[in-house]
Amino acid sequence: MPKNPNINSVLIIGSGPIIIGQACEFDYSGSQAARSLREEGIEVILINSNPATIMTDPINADHVYLKPLEKKYIVEILEKHKIDAVLPTMGGQTALNLAIDCDKAGIWKKYGVQIIGVDIKAIETTEDREKFRLKMIELGAGVCKGRTAKSFLEGKEIAQEIGFPLVIRPSFTLGGTGGGFVNEAKDFDKALQHGLLASPVHEVLIEQSVMGWKEYELELLRDGLGNLIIVCSIENFDPMGIHTGDSVTVAPAMTLPDTLYQRMRDLAILTMNGIGKFAGGCNIQFSVNPETDEIIVIEINPRVSRSSALASKATGYPIAKISAKMSIGYNLDELINPITGSTSAFFEPTIDYVIVKVPRWNFDKFPGADRSLGLQMKSVGEAMGIGRNFQEALQKACQSLEIRRNGLGADGKEVTDVEVIKDSLAHPSWNRLFHIYDAFKLGLSFKTIQNLTKIDPWFLHQIEELVELEKEIQKYDLEDIPASLVLTAKQKGYADRQIAHLLGVKESRIYKFRQEHNIKRVFKCVDTCAAEFEAQTPYYYSTFSVSQDEPENESVVSNRKKVVVLGSGPNRIGQGIEFDYSCVHGVLAAKEAGYETVMINCNPETVSTDPDIADKLYFEPVFWEHVHAIIQHEKPEGVIVQLGGQTALKIAEKLEQYGIKIIGSSFDTLDLAEDRGRFSSLLRDLGIPYPKFDTVRTSDAAVEIGKNLGFPLLVRPSYVLGGQSMKIVLNEQELEQHVVKILNDIPDNNILLDHYLENAIEAESDAICDGEDAYIIGVMEHIEPAGIHSGDSHATLPPFHLTEDEIRQIEEITLKVAKAMKVKGLINMQFAVKNGVVYVIEANPRASRTVPFICKAYQEPYVNYATKFMLGDKKVSDIQFNPVKKGWAIKIPVFSFNKFPNVNKELGPEMKSTGEGIYFIDSLEDDFFQKVYGERNLYLSR
Repeated sequence: MPKNPNINSVLIIGSGPIIIGQACEFDYSGSQAARSLREEGIEVILINSNPATIMTDPINADHVYLKPLEKKYIVEILEKHKIDAVLPTMGGQTALNLAIDCDKAGIWKKYGVQIIGVDIKAIETTEDREKFRLKMIELGAGVCKGRTAKSFLEGKEIAQEIGFPLVIRPSFTLGGTGGGFVNEAKDFDKALQHGLLASPVHEVLIEQSVMGWKEYELELLRDGLGNLIIVCSIENFDPMGIHTGDSVTVAPAMTLPDTLYQRMRDLAILTMNGIGKFAGGCNIQFSVNPETDEIIVIEINPRVSRSSALASKATGYPIAKISAKMSIGYNLDELINPITGSTSAFFEPTIDYVIVKVPRWNFDKFPGADRSLGLQMKSVGEAMGIGRNFQEALQKACQSLEIRRNGLGADGKEVTDVEVIKDSLAHPSWNRLFHIYDAFKLGLSFKTIQNLTKIDPWFLHQIEELVELEKEIQKYDLEDIPASLVLTAKQKGYADRQIAHLLGVKESRIYKFRQEHNIKRVFKCVDTCAAEFEAQTPYYYSTFSVSQDEPENESVVSNRKKVVVLGSGPNRIGQGIEFDYSCVHGVLAAKEAGYETVMINCNPETVSTDPDIADKLYFEPVFWEHVHAIIQHEKPEGVIVQLGGQTALKIAEKLEQYGIKIIGSSFDTLDLAEDRGRFSSLLRDLGIPYPKFDTVRTSDAAVEIGKNLGFPLLVRPSYVLGGQSMKIVLNEQELEQHVVKILNDIPDNNILLDHYLENAIEAESDAICDGEDAYIIGVMEHIEPAGIHSGDSHATLPPFHLTEDEIRQIEEITLKVAKAMKVKGLINMQFAVKNGVVYVIEANPRASRTVPFICKAYQEPYVNYATKFMLGDKKVSDIQFNPVKKGWAIKIPVFSFNKFPNVNKELGPEMKSTGEGIYFIDSLEDDFFQKVYGERNLYLSR
């Protein structure tokens, strides 16, 4: 049936601040759904408390409410607007839970709002573990043996029936919160208690353990007529026992024989139809016994999920966009596949490449955290690699992680202790993938590795082959190596740096060798239909052609003037979705200025990697070799590096060396900010105060200088983001230990020692500049004392306590420094204010974490203006600034400490928050502000 004529306005509920288990994949799906509904002439109203996202930007919806996700604010919106329907499937578990609460309270009924895109009964069936189990049994689908317990006593009885090992899964939680395996009776009581407390309804499912079985997911779409398609099959490289968000995953499934796939497909259709007749997306997780091929259903998510974002990017099929259209009445056969622009959306994508997703963890931010992987998700982000085969995609995903590795292996960082390796294979942590490679390299037997990991032999053989290939390469020198062997290594995803390491030469010599032997990257299109139809969407990945008869480059270069925007790679603490917000706005502004835009990024969760955003998307690692190849192919006017956080900035030096133009602030400006010696000389010449400081490269020098500067000292490495490895030290012993640790982690680094100003107030400013003139977009004051990282402190816009004179000093210093540094684009400055004096802590000539917050609070598109300044398209004097200033906006840091129960919530100069919220107040008497202000010293540590 065509569009429902009774739906003219839709409320979309967002997912709130980013936490582990619910990240920016919902920003991507929410943004896509909002755009999809507006294409149909529908008025979109949006509620979400996350200021860092594109979703909450005025470009996406007709009305955006940056309010907490609570019932009373839903009512407030319903009082103001005539809303016909609510779409709660785009905001993860948070949105679903809120929609169910409102339903139970009779709110939707009272205001005549229809729930679309989901069936509340279906959610209750899938979220209530007992109802789910009974429903599967009724449908004849296999499930684990077990039942639900609502009390401690009931739990003990069930455990006795099933026996150990068993698994505990709390109802209505996200990211596996509170769940876990229990292998022995002695650990059961504590785990049961933890699970009952974690569930909002205090019930848990206790069932047999299928640890070590294979895990698969299918992503489905169904319309109102019951037309149903499988968009994508995804296989977990890691067997059952690790949360799918913490698993390496592969699409399409690699080890699934067709007969088994057909059984799984039939089971998926049977179970999706069995839980409810809603139109929309659905994700189903299966487990397969590798011995008997028995299939059981693990869980069903009747909504857009974390995997939907991955499946969309993997296939090019825009699940959220199509789901949104189906929720307002369209059927699949009435919609066009946006990738081809000519075929129906009622088809199943076929792909002629492989994608591999590798999660990104941040355990180093949580000293004492349990680093083992299990049923609770602990990763903070992910990277995806696309290749012609599994090995190429795997290497590209590993190159995208930014964990100081050049890929999987071949970089001299292997672990060589057999006992450490065996322990890691049996007890997986973030680095098990790398340790499997190390195990083969050490000569552990295939059987031992398989027994310890329970990973499918096919995957293990793929990694073993890489180790064999390296042995073959090491038999040669660069002078006598066959070109065919280098081509093989490139086809398996090896970076020039890795091949250079194996041959003991410089990376540039491998590059030169490849040019001489015509071993060059070609770009292929992601087209949903294995190149059967021509794709309209310019979405590309690179590979190396097997033979000359394959069509080489599918990426045709236009003769328009172009600009490349470098993305920010996988999310991590200190570099999150805020930078994606800036990248997207940079792309849109460059389009408005008449440029063809080229986006390079490798994060499948984000809006920047939506093929709809830039004129061309290259889904590639933000890794020099890949970036360079794209620049050589596209020949842009220049590259924008100041929007993608530290990821993009790190590439600036290479661009400078190769004579490639950096758009906006020059490399010299960027380097001036990072080089403390140069920056302090600039401040001294301008007569601007800064804390006493020095730079050192050894621990001995640090102790000498520390005595002169006076303790306490703030110790930090250069060129890092999110306060990585920053610490406040109180004496010589602590100083020496921390400097040794930094040099161990980041060799050859300039370490900065600053005299730490105790009891100072911290503030920051953001400005946009055109190279000559500058405009301050906002000054924020931190509520917590100096010493807590700016990303972890509550802050107000405008300041709440600083005097007029202190604010004037901050503004004057910002303008002085921005002009002296010749900033073109954005700059963020951090200050410590003590006894009426404003000291400069640092200046960062790039998009900062606070820019989206200020844009949302003042309702002005500052990144758009800044990008036009970078391109020379506009000057500060051309803009009519008109910020909406009313009361105060409070930035609220959001933490995920609940994922690490044995870690104390201590805050210091290293950032630990995973997301942020925004809250508006009219007066400083506000209860919320008073509470935060009252607790400002509570968590300060070092």
